Amino acid sequence: MKEVIMPALGMSQDTGRLIAWLKNEGDAVEKGDPIMEVETDKTTVEVEAAASGTLGGVRARAGDDVPVGDVIAYILKPGESAPDGGSSASEPAAPELEAPATQTNGNGSAKSATPVAQRVAAAHDVDLSQVPSQGKKVTRSDVEAYISAGTNGAPQRNGIVLASPKARRLANERGIDIALITGSGPDGAVIAEDVENYTPPAVEKAPVVSAPAPVPVPATATGDVQTGPMWRRMAERLTQSWQTIPHFYLKREVYADGLVAWRKSVMERSPVKVTYTDLLVKAVAASLRQHPHVNGQWNGEGVVFNENVNVGLAVALDQGLLVPVIHNADTLGVTAIAERRKEIVTRSLDGKLKPGDLQEGTFTISNLGMYGIDNFNAIVNPPQAAILAVGRITERAVPVNGEIEIHSMMTLSLSCDHRAVDGARGAQFLDTLTGILENPMTLLD
Repeated sequence: MKEVIMPALGMSQDTGRLIAWLKNEGDAVEKGDPIMEVETDKTTVEVEAAASGTLGGVRARAGDDVPVGDVIAYILKPGESAPDGGSSASEPAAPELEAPATQTNGNGSAKSATPVAQRVAAAHDVDLSQVPSQGKKVTRSDVEAYISAGTNGAPQRNGIVLASPKARRLANERGIDIALITGSGPDGAVIAEDVENYTPPAVEKAPVVSAPAPVPVPATATGDVQTGPMWRRMAERLTQSWQTIPHFYLKREVYADGLVAWRKSVMERSPVKVTYTDLLVKAVAASLRQHPHVNGQWNGEGVVFNENVNVGLAVALDQGLLVPVIHNADTLGVTAIAERRKEIVTRSLDGKLKPGDLQEGTFTISNLGMYGIDNFNAIVNPPQAAILAVGRITERAVPVNGEIEIHSMMTLSLSCDHRAVDGARGAQFLDTLTGILENPMTLLD
């Protein structure tokens, strides 16, 4: 028997919201199969089965906010049955197992309902005598199914429409209110196919009347993108970082001719597309291995050195900023880094990240060169000690030995936590990194 728990994606995470079960109770699952989608303050991820068996003992429904670490289901081996209990294995039996109350159905005969079913019914002003039950008593599931069946459009849980991340993204792109769509997924959740097949009802045109011109409203004052949980958490974390971490910045101009030639050479041999970001990850990881302070973190008493070099990449989404991680980047070749980068960025954009994709980062790269930015300063991503801001590669006229030459140039800006990295150590790291970027052959030494 294997417990299925609510995972944690960050040190500050207390709860996660179950968006949808991808497997139903009683379904056979294989180790590695996605079994549920969970939303945290960072993103929505697919959680995979940790073992093979049968999904059973499901204790949470789509829309539930569950404390991190709580048991919400089990993966059972043949002949096993899920233990009775509440939201975790160590807690007492759930209220659903308490002595049921008695209701009266429309024919005057007795019908029992659990206390939880009564509370849910009372909260939604539901007459329990009208609720059909699957067993001898009305349960919470029966009441919620009745509520969902009696509404137009998507069912809700805790005020949130039940929908997959892809469905939400499609609805947002098409300007559709997802609450108006009838879902066909588990528990009536809206899935991508429902959005694609949705046809808005015809609306009669109202007669034209004169009205005062509306006052323009800034785009950021409406909508829920900027006020979503991911955006709010990003704002909280960066505010805390800015207010509590003593930042300082080091800038370095880099001749990028060697980097450009490196990419051209790799592209001629690589079966996958390699970007400048991939080469930066490789060069940064090699430099971090030589400068453990920059790869460390401040724990309040001293510098903690991380054994692994795990490079995070800042990825901007409409909902906020994510930093998926390339683990053990110093041990990977450029092609392997490119494959991993493509995988995690695609999952970030599709809302399909796995819990491990966001964990254990030791350093972050933020590259805005593709947006035409020459240079900028980034805010340290706690608990890391530093972050590298990368500007675009552009040709410039530069003086060389009294002559003006045209070279590809780029600007690197290293933001440091002064508690873990002093100016000298930061400068030495940048010097090592610059040496690799200007002469990539040094990686072979």
